[in-house]
Amino acid sequence: MDYKMYSELFEQPDSIRKTFQLELSNMEKISERLTAVNRIYLVGCGSSLSTAYTAKDALEMVTSLNIDVFTGYEFFYNKKLDNENSAAIFTSQSGETADTLAALRKANELGIYTIAISNEGDSSMIKEANDSIVTRCGREEAILGTKTYVTQLSSLYQILFSASDYDRADELLEELHSIPDLMEDIIKKTEEENKKLAQDLKDEDVFYCLGSGPNYGLAYKLAMTMLMEGALKHSCPIYSSEFRHGLIERAEKDVPIIFLDSDYDSDEITQKAIDFSENLSAKTIVFKLQDYSNINNLLSPFILVIPLEWFVYYLAHYNGEDPGSTRHIGKVRY
Repeated sequence: MDYKMYSELFEQPDSIRKTFQLELSNMEKISERLTAVNRIYLVGCGSSLSTAYTAKDALEMVTSLNIDVFTGYEFFYNKKLDNENSAAIFTSQSGETADTLAALRKANELGIYTIAISNEGDSSMIKEANDSIVTRCGREEAILGTKTYVTQLSSLYQILFSASDYDRADELLEELHSIPDLMEDIIKKTEEENKKLAQDLKDEDVFYCLGSGPNYGLAYKLAMTMLMEGALKHSCPIYSSEFRHGLIERAEKDVPIIFLDSDYDSDEITQKAIDFSENLSAKTIVFKLQDYSNINNLLSPFILVIPLEWFVYYLAHYNGEDPGSTRHIGKVRY
């Protein structure tokens, strides 16, 4: 078994370290400019969209920043964009994602302050944005987005929390910079248990993924770009509070439901959904932040993504699939 995702999973801590080492002063400059804007748009697709969802939900729990999230073409076709004292941050692993790039060009035409975050320093997005952050991961080959996901998310947190009015921002950002050390430990400790979980669930074909607050973005990534792209399993991301709409009628005996729980205030409803799922004898799988770290729960996705990566990695393997390859996507640029 020799899949590229394996080595890239281990490269995540150093990717964050290198990105902060080389880009932190640039991030601080961008943050300073963002303190004066009235609205911030976050634009991405796939894993990059999931980082936008997470950053928006984390910030809206504790700050007054005005943030909207769009996919690339939703932004491109939107007729009500505010170009008065607004900024837009565009995230893309390749920096060439066609719909995200089209959105960036539209923002430039409208006079919106644009920031690009990409892993490719020579990409169109990096060249065309007003300001840019190059994540320092080295080329990522596995489709799932491991090291590019965590560095994108780190960059968004650093830039946006620095620009916010969160009264514990300095403390949170200090913890953010400790994430690589925590990751190294969790990568080592969580492989075997999630390898076994994948073995137990390898014959399942449908998974539901639920989270609240910043964990919804991770649930989105888990379903859309990990389980469906990497393990070729049918999957659906759902806000925990929406369990009682739709899914409650499909949460039957032996149906696998994955919950992400980080003890947010909103996780009160997550626990109710967990209880209901267990009462129905569904295959209830719970990933709790407290089982891995006592870090500020706004940083939960950085921690919970590690055991989820191991789970999807081995789930693909036990089904004869390379978790880093796809049948149709192949980083297609339309």
